[in-house]
Amino acid sequence: MSQSSNSDARLFVALDLPSVAEAEAMVAQLGDAVESYKIGLQLLPIGGVDFGQRLKALGKNVFYDFKFHDIGATVEKATRSIAGLNADFLTVHARPDVMRSAVVGRGDAPLKILGVTVLTSLDRQALLDIGYADTAEDLVMRRVEQAIAAGIDGVVSSPLEAEAIRANVPDGFCVVTPGVRPAGADKGDQKRIATPSAALKSGASHLVIGRPITQAPDPRAAALAIVAEMADV
Repeated sequence: MSQSSNSDARLFVALDLPSVAEAEAMVAQLGDAVESYKIGLQLLPIGGVDFGQRLKALGKNVFYDFKFHDIGATVEKATRSIAGLNADFLTVHARPDVMRSAVVGRGDAPLKILGVTVLTSLDRQALLDIGYADTAEDLVMRRVEQAIAAGIDGVVSSPLEAEAIRANVPDGFCVVTPGVRPAGADKGDQKRIATPSAALKSGASHLVIGRPITQAPDPRAAALAIVAEMADV
């Protein structure tokens, strides 16, 4: 993964914006302050994959947050399609058969497969409402065990579970944490959050941060402040 002197490749800025044109403008505004970007479902149907390819041509790191969740054959074929695009990360839901199929689809490509454990917008009550008796941490740790067995490269979890995950995974296993908010930032729809430094100290390998940067009065300054905080850990 690339990195400039002003950036930290572990920081993925979530480009959850209404259009590719706005996302491109944000990338231009951030410049060399950011080397890594996450493209999610909002941009997927309106040119997100092609946009990701343009980012790769600029030397950026690209994380396709597409959360594949389907029968094994479909996930395998979809992952094979992404694997041919030279992307850096791809998310799938952390269901055992889904993860195993993604590994087969990835083949020998350098694409890293991440299993989405429990969304950071879900708290204890939300899990009960959808039928899970486990706590978020218990459910995350079960998904982590399944991810290791499936042979994927890491998981996506809230920063609150990062420490427990790091203590139970092999060296090099990625722990990617959304729900990261600088001190004083609006929580938005996130429930299980932490600051950038706290997430890294807990064992996160990569941070995903969106609105605290993209909706800041000065996005570049906001990104550089987060990079500085990360460097101090």
